[in-house]
Amino acid sequence: MAEIDVRTTSEDDGWAFQVTVSEGGSQTVHQVTLASEAYERLAGGACGPDELVRRSFEYLLEREPKESILREFDIMVIARYFPEYEDEIARRVRP
Repeated sequence: MAEIDVRTTSEDDGWAFQVTVSEGGSQTVHQVTLASEAYERLAGGACGPDELVRRSFEYLLEREPKESILREFDIMVIARYFPEYEDEIARRVRP
């Protein structure tokens, strides 16, 4: 099981994250952005922004190895590759 470390910084209209994924003796580092509007759309306040990013990485890791995840991206890009992402992540974070 992968270990996912999420470090957060605030930006003007959202957040930036450095996400480190450790698994199998190696690591990958990813820079992720999340706009406030996207956060509300995906999580609706049901969890914090960092938890949304963590769960999004869990979602990605179920579908591809950590080395295949883009090194820098906005969280909404996930839906371009996995059209079911928005519905699935909302189910995972909302009670």
